[in-house]
Amino acid sequence: MSHTLAPKNLLLIVSDEHNPKAMGFAGHPEVKTPHLDRLAAGGTCFTNATCASPICVPARAALATGLNLFELGHWDNVDAYDGRTPSWHHVVRAAGHEVVSIGKLHYRGWEGDDYGFTESLLPMHIHGGRGEVKMLLRNPPTSIGDGSNMLASAKAGESDYTRYDAQITQRAVDWIHAHGRTPSDKPWVLMVSLVAPHFPLTAPTEFFNLYADKPLHLPKAYHFGVDPKAHPFVRQYAQQSGYNQHFKTEADVRRALCGYYGLVSYLDSHVGALLDALSEVGLSEDTRVMYTSDHGDNTGARGLWGKSTMYAESAGVPMILSGPGVKPARTEHAAVSHIDVYNTVLEAVGVPLDSSTASVRSQSLLSPVAAERITLSEYHTIGSHSGVFMLQDARTKYVHHCDLAPELFDLESDPQELVNLAERPDQQALRRHWEARLHELCDPGEVDRRAKSRQNALIDFFGGEDAIRSGQGIGGYTPSPIR
Repeated sequence: MSHTLAPKNLLLIVSDEHNPKAMGFAGHPEVKTPHLDRLAAGGTCFTNATCASPICVPARAALATGLNLFELGHWDNVDAYDGRTPSWHHVVRAAGHEVVSIGKLHYRGWEGDDYGFTESLLPMHIHGGRGEVKMLLRNPPTSIGDGSNMLASAKAGESDYTRYDAQITQRAVDWIHAHGRTPSDKPWVLMVSLVAPHFPLTAPTEFFNLYADKPLHLPKAYHFGVDPKAHPFVRQYAQQSGYNQHFKTEADVRRALCGYYGLVSYLDSHVGALLDALSEVGLSEDTRVMYTSDHGDNTGARGLWGKSTMYAESAGVPMILSGPGVKPARTEHAAVSHIDVYNTVLEAVGVPLDSSTASVRSQSLLSPVAAERITLSEYHTIGSHSGVFMLQDARTKYVHHCDLAPELFDLESDPQELVNLAERPDQQALRRHWEARLHELCDPGEVDRRAKSRQNALIDFFGGEDAIRSGQGIGGYTPSPIR
């Protein structure tokens, strides 16, 4: 890919909770994603992409600003992006481009917040401007629900989320058609942010039935209940999330997979509608398309559901870039992340990458990515008593737990991340090397203390620990803005 690509429009499609392994072109033997497969075939697929945090709100703040959590100070699903840190939206708008969002943002949503868009249509922000405040209580934790809704929702049908996604896509298709008729003076950015495949695992019937009654493979290392041999963080998260305790049989697991896979295929159909809209109005040659998700989903691996872990299913994200000047059918194995969306957007539409605009952390994916590059992901909320930090390059993953033993994986010999090398005597030099690399970026203990201090301040702001523990939660996911 060239450093001197002509500026073009950019369609950025963001999904929610899409396991990067759950796509046809990624090699999944069962999941059907013909439109994402088409997008990947026409561009570059980044197979080693990670989120900045495996939970919605901080991940989306990092995606907007090109900064890591320890630099941003947004730690959890309560402390959402408020527009005060400059985003690529602000920079693109300031350069005179139209930059429009349609759909889920999961920002703070307070009156007067300026997120940098020229227009924001059908937005979803954190519920009531405060989100699920029970997530602030980490030690001892509080329950945000018994986890039964994960399995109970796995069925054919419609939900508020699937109806919301249908409205988002229709509004985006209408927007594309309108802009195809009235060309812009400068390239535009359209961010279409869908909710699928985020639970509830209720998928429209035609998509659920793609997988119903199929002998779907069980997730890797599946374990009913809590696996006593798993890493302590896995056991801790499994107990606190409560999802897996409601799965009793393999049929239960496969029903949940039908719902999740059905939602992935439903999402894929929306990607197809957006790509078709570009083609219908003659914008395909003038528009680059980028697809990613805010984080992944464990989808049963190790007996876990939801996100919140640093394994590839959860901390990994799909990342595809296609369109004019992007080499087709190319696979990039170097490490990239959400942080890189920032400079990629700027370069795609022709905003100069200089000291006044670019993120120093971000790597434009329209430029070559160094093979030795490392990325960082952080986690500071429900299921963790203390901070979790993950570093990854093309070959190795290191997970630092402030209060638990570390994890270390050789991604070449163990791509499934099933063999933790961190305690092996012959791997101690490598473990110390990666711990030192983390300290070059940040002091994890200091960051952990800072996150907890901010969360304690928010606990006081929202009425104190007793009031939060006794209050009514929102059930594990943000209610849809439409009904």
